[in-house]
Amino acid sequence: MIRAKPGDRVRVHYTARLERGVMVDTSEGGEPFEFVLGEGRVLPGFEEAVIGMSPGEVKTVRIPPEKGYGPYRQDLEVEVERSRLPMDVDLKIGDTLEVVEDDGRVVKVEIMDIIGDKVVLNANHPLAGVDLIYEIRLLEIL
Repeated sequence: MIRAKPGDRVRVHYTARLERGVMVDTSEGGEPFEFVLGEGRVLPGFEEAVIGMSPGEVKTVRIPPEKGYGPYRQDLEVEVERSRLPMDVDLKIGDTLEVVEDDGRVVKVEIMDIIGDKVVLNANHPLAGVDLIYEIRLLEIL
């Protein structure tokens, strides 16, 4: 029986849920997700789960933060002056903004709080620090 190994291009369908069962992402009902094992373009825990699977196999795995979106980092919560953000945007707690870093990278940040003329931004991935439950169905090895 053929099994997926690093270097193989694979097609999968998947559903990701939080521990309490809330679905956060899925490819079901849409196009299958295609990627090459070993290229590092997907979550490490997801890639590790697919390695060794055979076409048609379904697997459910728990992916901890270290193999998912990383731990939640307090140092990625920053307070900035309101004047450093676009003045034409009506800021609301929970909104997401794109911020250009000094090195030119664009980073998505969430508005955590607005305190007078200060805004608290969070640059953590929304799923940082969270265990994820993935159901993965290997459709084919290409």
